[in-house]
Amino acid sequence: MERLNPVAPIVQIMCMDKLKIVVFGSYNAGKSTFIRSLDPESRHIEADNENGSTTVALDYGRVMVGDKKVYLFGTPGQERFEFVRQILARGTDGAVVMVDSTAEIDDMTLYLCEWLTDRDIPFVVMLNKCDCTDASPEKFVDVICDGYAHKISAITGENVHEALAAFVNRIDLVSRKNK
Repeated sequence: MERLNPVAPIVQIMCMDKLKIVVFGSYNAGKSTFIRSLDPESRHIEADNENGSTTVALDYGRVMVGDKKVYLFGTPGQERFEFVRQILARGTDGAVVMVDSTAEIDDMTLYLCEWLTDRDIPFVVMLNKCDCTDASPEKFVDVICDGYAHKISAITGENVHEALAAFVNRIDLVSRKNK
């Protein structure tokens, strides 16, 4: 399986008033729904499939968090779109790893957390679908490298704005500490 190119430069472009955040995750984790719940006017490049539709290029949304303009880029979850993830990851200030808390842990989620950690890209795990009766967010404790995660429901909007705001503040604190 071809994975994110280790030689491709990941240049962080942190500006004082703008952030680029890339939303990663497995197929059907809720990446598009998460972005749509933050920005109802967001854009999505999707194709129809047997389950409805799926992202085939990217999702794009914008939202203000305090005085910061946050640009959200959602990636496709299928392995065949690895090249899209490589392109969208360039210049990211932070990342969201979206996890379906009703499913079992998968290799892509483990890989994404490891890949982001190895590159010192700040990330947060969003434990999505916590409104579902079969949600078990506690089974993802081992994935959360530093214990930084939020329980959300992208479909209802529960905790999505608060979780993103907390992550943006964390990125800001980390960037000030590194100056």
